[in-house]
Amino acid sequence: MPSQFDFWYAVNNTEIMLEPKRHLETFGNTIINYTLVCELMDTVGRVRIREGRLQGNQPQIVTPSSYAQLMLDGFGLEAQRYADWLRENEGGMRILRYGYEWKQEAYSEEVVGGTVEEVLDRVKAEAGRKNLPFQAVVKGVDDPWDVCVLHMFFLLANKSFKPNVRELEARKMFEARASLPPGVRAEIEQAFTLAGRDSSLLQKLGKMLHERGVFEQYQDRFFALMNKHRQG
Repeated sequence: MPSQFDFWYAVNNTEIMLEPKRHLETFGNTIINYTLVCELMDTVGRVRIREGRLQGNQPQIVTPSSYAQLMLDGFGLEAQRYADWLRENEGGMRILRYGYEWKQEAYSEEVVGGTVEEVLDRVKAEAGRKNLPFQAVVKGVDDPWDVCVLHMFFLLANKSFKPNVRELEARKMFEARASLPPGVRAEIEQAFTLAGRDSSLLQKLGKMLHERGVFEQYQDRFFALMNKHRQG
């Protein structure tokens, strides 16, 4: 039997008490300042406050065909049929990939006295005075507390999906050109630019091209860039 302190325990006891004023950025990264409030499990009247930052990366457009390809490893015939359906009906589908990075340099914690409700009231009041656009106050569990932070990001990304899609549609980022949405093409071009400056990003670029199912389309350019770095 799983321990009571498994990740589902944390997920089911995570609640966003104060949400950011805006949805996650559509065309850039988002720095989320979070405060996580957790009652200590072995001490009555003591509460742990954790503060930190989580960077939500710019949502990436993933074509349904590429998504279908990614999901096939280890799956059977029905998954293949579903992937085929995705390819045939991808015109109206919107798939975004959200990523995150933990900003450990901004992390701190302290234990204070009082009930969870009292501490939450104080923390929310303090967050209101800071008036940051991406400030979240979360009620969670002390172990495993990091799952609470990740679940917070999942909830915020889920809520941001519709406005993100609307803003991408407004810029016609989903319109297919040569079977590749311009939003994906722009992301690839940016990755090539960065890899041209830093050879350590070549592996990341190659992985991106494979995940989107366009490596063959870009392979000559990719290998030319690799040779350029080797010669340089």
